Amino acid sequence: MNTYATPATLSDAVLAPVDLAKRAALVVGFSLLTALSAQIAIPLYPVPITGQTFAVLLTGALLGSRLGALAMFAYLAEGAAGLPFFRNGNGGVPYMFAETGGYLFAYPVAAFVTGLLAERGWDRKFLTAAAAMAIGSVVILVGGWLWLSRFVGPEQAFTLGVARFLVGDVVKIALAAAVLPTGWKLVKASKQ
Repeated sequence: MNTYATPATLSDAVLAPVDLAKRAALVVGFSLLTALSAQIAIPLYPVPITGQTFAVLLTGALLGSRLGALAMFAYLAEGAAGLPFFRNGNGGVPYMFAETGGYLFAYPVAAFVTGLLAERGWDRKFLTAAAAMAIGSVVILVGGWLWLSRFVGPEQAFTLGVARFLVGDVVKIALAAAVLPTGWKLVKASKQ
């Protein structure tokens, strides 16, 4: 009798078996997706609205804690190396230490946390998927707020770097949370 472990993440279920080459491709692919999403930006000062947070949370949920965090570390390394992967084609270490650096440095933690919750089955139902994404979003917002506080003070940082993003984050979370359970249902249906 063959027994197989239940896949921990949606990417495990879709791509099984996931070998080293597939894992590496996923890490690089999702780092590039994050870079692409950074170019979708609505300019606001000092923190723009971008598609990055959506990509970060989806990366964690789809790849799991370790691969999700690795993809975000790869993204940061690519940007630090000078590739035009940050907002508006920016790159380099100095950009990472500017006003929005706290958000960037929070990405691996947010992907890890969201991925850890997904590995525990939170991505299989809308409400728990939304909760996992919300927790990851809080990690990003807190990291960004604390870092931005160094430049403009805590109250102004909250207004400019957290409060005005809450509605958009709810929309991003709802979209991602709807996709994940649907993906699991499709995988389950294809196995029957």
